Amino acid sequence: MGNEGFDFFPDDPQPGPSWQREGWPLAGNDDDLTQGLDPTTLKAEIAKSAEKAGKPIPAGSLEEAAADSIRAMMIIRTYRVRGHLAADLDPLGLHQRALPRDLTPEWHGFTADKLDKKVYVGGNLGLEWTTVRELVDTLRFNYCGTVGFEYMHIASVEERRFLQSRMEGADKSIDFTVMGKKAILQAVVRGEQYEKYLGKKYVGTKRFGLDGGESMIPALESVIKYGGALGVREIVFGMAHRGRLNVLANVMAKPYKVIFHEFHGGSANPDDVGGSGDVKYHLGTSTDREFDGIKVHMSLVPNPSHLEAVDPVVLGKARATLQFRNDLKEMDEVLPVLIHGDAAFAGQGIVWETLGFQGIRGYATGGCLHFIINNQIGFTTSPQFARNSPYPSDVAKGVQAPIFHVNGDDPEAVTFCCKLAIEYRQRFDKDVVIDMWCYRRFGHNEGDEPSFTQPLMYAKIRKHPPVSEMYASRLRDEGLIDDGFLKETADHFTEQLDAEFEAAKSYQPNEADWFAGRWSGFNKPVDPETARRNVDTGIEAKLFDSLGRTLTEVPADLRIHKTLGRVLDAKRKMFDESDGFDWATGEALAFGSLLSEGYNVRLSGQDSGRGTFSQRHAVWVDQETENKYVPLDSVPHGRFEVYDSPLSEYGVLGFEYGFAMADPKTLVLWEAQFGDFANGAQIMIDQYIAAGEAKWLRANGLVMLLPHGYEGQGPEHSSARLERFLQLCAGDNIQVCNITTPANYFHVLRRQMHRPFRKPLVIMTPKSLLRHPMAKSPASDFIGEGHFMRILSDIQPPADKDVKRLILCSGKVAYDLFEARRENEVDNTSIVRLEQLYPFPGEPLAIRMGRMTSLEEVVWCQEEPRNNGAWFFVQNQIEEALAEAGRDVGRVRYAGRNVAASPATGLASRHVSEQAALVADALGISVRDEIRRKKS
Repeated sequence: MGNEGFDFFPDDPQPGPSWQREGWPLAGNDDDLTQGLDPTTLKAEIAKSAEKAGKPIPAGSLEEAAADSIRAMMIIRTYRVRGHLAADLDPLGLHQRALPRDLTPEWHGFTADKLDKKVYVGGNLGLEWTTVRELVDTLRFNYCGTVGFEYMHIASVEERRFLQSRMEGADKSIDFTVMGKKAILQAVVRGEQYEKYLGKKYVGTKRFGLDGGESMIPALESVIKYGGALGVREIVFGMAHRGRLNVLANVMAKPYKVIFHEFHGGSANPDDVGGSGDVKYHLGTSTDREFDGIKVHMSLVPNPSHLEAVDPVVLGKARATLQFRNDLKEMDEVLPVLIHGDAAFAGQGIVWETLGFQGIRGYATGGCLHFIINNQIGFTTSPQFARNSPYPSDVAKGVQAPIFHVNGDDPEAVTFCCKLAIEYRQRFDKDVVIDMWCYRRFGHNEGDEPSFTQPLMYAKIRKHPPVSEMYASRLRDEGLIDDGFLKETADHFTEQLDAEFEAAKSYQPNEADWFAGRWSGFNKPVDPETARRNVDTGIEAKLFDSLGRTLTEVPADLRIHKTLGRVLDAKRKMFDESDGFDWATGEALAFGSLLSEGYNVRLSGQDSGRGTFSQRHAVWVDQETENKYVPLDSVPHGRFEVYDSPLSEYGVLGFEYGFAMADPKTLVLWEAQFGDFANGAQIMIDQYIAAGEAKWLRANGLVMLLPHGYEGQGPEHSSARLERFLQLCAGDNIQVCNITTPANYFHVLRRQMHRPFRKPLVIMTPKSLLRHPMAKSPASDFIGEGHFMRILSDIQPPADKDVKRLILCSGKVAYDLFEARRENEVDNTSIVRLEQLYPFPGEPLAIRMGRMTSLEEVVWCQEEPRNNGAWFFVQNQIEEALAEAGRDVGRVRYAGRNVAASPATGLASRHVSEQAALVADALGISVRDEIRRKKS
């Protein structure tokens, strides 16, 4: 079998003398079964109830009645906690789930002769008095059918009682109208026939079909229908491969002819909009569907093959959409829905990072509906080799999400679970999980042979009837459909597909929609030079002065930290003297000026409110009350948000990317605590930030702030891995900057919003330069006409005609070079900073070098090891600029650290020697003298 030897009951309790036995698995949440009554009070309640019913209990029998009542209530509690372990969940019957002993009345002291004895249960299950037999039958009906409920890990009594009110009682059967049942069957048929049609028309083509899990189609339609009735107006879907084409067609209503056109080899996007395209089962779409007069907009976010990577992107997009709708308080109008595979949900850490956003300030979305397509296998791996728990959904218990396990061969039950899930989510604003047990009729893809590894499972699958046949048989037995209904439905749908298949042959896609909706007014740069152009980003003196007051005035009732007081004193001095503006002030001026112009600003990261290096202080904390004051909140027109994020890189960066995907009018910034921490989010960088526009024609303006610089702090606190970002640069996909002045940082942030297009921006932000005396800007660099400088000139340059050596560099090392040049009185060397490395400023660099008529040598100087940093990226670019400038000076020379496996040394003395040596090498001075100077 697929799960042979998998023990679902490793902790099945052993009989003991009392339900209070130590280690009893039900200890935990108080479910108010006895409402905290002591035995005396319970006996009084029983006596009162019996007398009211006209069947008073003799005083001598009250002790036994109370004991029976407690045992009966413990039966109820046991079923609430463990009833799911006896539910009929597996369509294939691979798991022989025997009834756990603690679910039998005998376990609780009710022998066969006591099964018809009346016991008091105090209103639970809608019963006040009941026989033990009726009680157990009702509980098995509620908890051990084709739905198994896990919810007793939830701390909230209100939430548990809400779920019990929907699940418990003899009248709580899953019921749909005749029309509803037929609609469910028709949806299942569409799902099945669509997969068969694709398999017949495109033999051997990968489609990652939903075969075996088609009950998901009517279930997702119920999410749209019932969600709309409960206030949902937009749904953001995210899912991986399996069933994606089916969801696109039968849930998202993407025209069949468009999908067939793509199968024929046609592009999903017209040639004139560019992009590399992607495989069909990665693509997204958006559409509107209407049920009962209520229109719901839906979007399916595109995703790469990296499992579950789309999860935080969906939540970020949902959060931005909630903000658009001004629904951040109730969070009812936008619903994120994530569709997972069972092995991925259990195995991918990003799932936990995504679950962790539930209810977190700045990241909450009002709850996400998680739907697991539980194929009971992961590619070729059976569950017992992939996890050590009964269910793939167990990780969701960590956020107290209710979990509904359901048999995928019962489409009514699956649909019911979705209906209950959306009702719970809309009421409590929390995540909820549906774990649909089904199977994968074919292999991992349609060309795979699954019997190599799971022969017994696939022997059963080959004999197992489709969902439609089983459900149609059930409806026939109920007298709701005749014998021909199933075939007629399938034939009618196949005719529709035939017509769409023919239409696909002449179908021509319209212009891509990536600048529609909230992206209206934006465009794709028409040529590379347009993409590199600058726009005026200076601000008026009046606004500059106003922001100065905002950033330095302390409310009278706020008791700030004394060190913050000194920081603000220094800031006031900057504005008084119109000079000496540091990095943090330049950043705050950029944020404040954008807010005043109606843009929003969202900054998140670990410790971003204060700043990792105590440099930002965007949030002032009262030292007596811990009340928080955010100065930029008072700037009118825009919305300013700064969040200290969960301790996550992968999830949070994905969330911010999703937010920026939905909202081009918010400056969205993610800040790493140290630049190399972005390594933990490399999938997001590779698959979304660098390649998303090319693959899916989706623009994005996300800014990544990555502290970078060699100060001798060791391997993990020096390099943001600049080389990795530069290796990803192509086709004008991203911007990579290593900026050295506060004013230039101010202008690049403002440029990000003022251009009519969006590109991700990666900035190597400084550490020591945050307070470096040379890394300051005057007020004049912010006010009036001004823009971002891709190349920054020498601060004390020799005349162009006297330059014999040109040192090109980027980032912090420039200040070490300036200092060493001054100390060593080098007068024929110019130091020029490349503030933007991609798109590379080749044309202005060539013009600049063309003016240096005596040039003999060009040096590239960097702090990073030779195999890291920008060297391998810029070498050819600089030489091409030299050729364009007509300067024949030979190859560009490298000055920097030697190749190294570690990004930096962890020894302070070695760092000083290495740094002095590379600076001396670049300037052509004595290495020994420079090392001696630095150490002194």
